[in-house]
Amino acid sequence: MSLPQQLRDESDFDQLPDNIPVTATIADIEEKKGFIVYYRFVIEVKTKGNSKYLIYRRYRQFFALHQNLELKYSAEAQLGYYTCQLPTLPGKVFMGNKKEIAESRIPELNNYMKRLLCLPTWVLLDDLIRMFFYQTESDSQQVPRALRRLRPPTRKVKTVKPKTDLLSAPRAEAVFDFSGSGRLELSLKAGDVIFLLRRVNADWLEGTVRDKTGIFPESFVNIIKPLPESDTNEEGGASKSGNRAQSSYSCLRCYLLQPEGIDTRDICVEEDLSIQPSYKDLLSQMSIFNSAVLLTLRGVFQVEDIALNYRDPEGDLIRILDDEDVALMVQESKQTGSKVKRPVNQFPWELLVTHAKDLTVYNTEY
Repeated sequence: MSLPQQLRDESDFDQLPDNIPVTATIADIEEKKGFIVYYRFVIEVKTKGNSKYLIYRRYRQFFALHQNLELKYSAEAQLGYYTCQLPTLPGKVFMGNKKEIAESRIPELNNYMKRLLCLPTWVLLDDLIRMFFYQTESDSQQVPRALRRLRPPTRKVKTVKPKTDLLSAPRAEAVFDFSGSGRLELSLKAGDVIFLLRRVNADWLEGTVRDKTGIFPESFVNIIKPLPESDTNEEGGASKSGNRAQSSYSCLRCYLLQPEGIDTRDICVEEDLSIQPSYKDLLSQMSIFNSAVLLTLRGVFQVEDIALNYRDPEGDLIRILDDEDVALMVQESKQTGSKVKRPVNQFPWELLVTHAKDLTVYNTEY
């Protein structure tokens, strides 16, 4: 293995553990559509013991690592023997196309990791660096995609798709047009025939049309041939046998409270059920500004001004104003969640959307 020059020159390098990372290279970027859309870097790590593995990191994890290292080792932070010259990390970018920003950061982050792993061995042994490059259980469960920067050039070969019995496949016909939002949702035209893959929850299905795959609301289609019983469960959630596919989506139940009644929708995101989003993430997910009209729930609810709320254990409506309110909502949902039966891929907490100026929905009696 070719090691960085500074490491090869150090007499104590041979005494380092075999699992110490010595090189790290970004193999690709991947889009993730959670409460906000973000990109993460797929990184191939090589260790002193010649093992290789992939880890998945966001830019903010690089930023947190660098801040912690500066507090520990920079000359400005402390005076003494244990200081060193840290490499320069590319700064934050607040505006622009997220994919283009991620792509442009690859050379700089590769250079940052190269210089970081050239630091003295006593820095490489620091838990901050070892944990950053450690392959977590979540990392090991990821399925890598193209890995463009590690893939050798190949010649395009024409493939022949196997014929399938379309008449026997579970399918549905679109009754209304549906405009999908983002990469997860499948856009439909009335009359389209969608081949069904599985049920996401009681209200959403996953299917394929015109060589595109995504999720869509069942209320927009007419089922011609239903999915087999093995692909659904008694609660209308994803099948137990389809654990891999089931983990792709988590659903957030949302209600719009209006004088004329309650409108209910499910929002499907690529997030783990255990995640605690920030207030900013929730508001970003729920709201898209279009001229003077605020389209909430990605265009499902059309309301000019909204407030996000949840119900406390006593049943009162509580307005969410900041991250502390979100944390309280998640904490209280854990206490009451076991009493409510939900599909396996639905968040234990729910959002209630109201008009921001309507204060009559709150219990103000003391």
